[in-house]
Amino acid sequence: MSEETKPTFEENLTTLEQIVAQLEQGDIPLEQALAQFQKGVALSKDLQTTLQDAEKTLTTMMSDDDQEVAFETPQGGTGDAK
Repeated sequence: MSEETKPTFEENLTTLEQIVAQLEQGDIPLEQALAQFQKGVALSKDLQTTLQDAEKTLTTMMSDDDQEVAFETPQGGTGDAK
């Protein structure tokens, strides 16, 4: 087994930003641009999945009997404290 760890969200985002900057400059060979584009698409999908998972985690809470319930603002409440 290798000790290779999965890059963090922030590392993937930084890598994607670097790829975008390289592609925007337009001074890399076509083959390398295509490879970078494919890598960028894969990173983008991975980042989106991570964000969706985080959203699910943040919008779900455990009830007293350990059942997951959606975390929502109480109905009828305006959320304005005066």
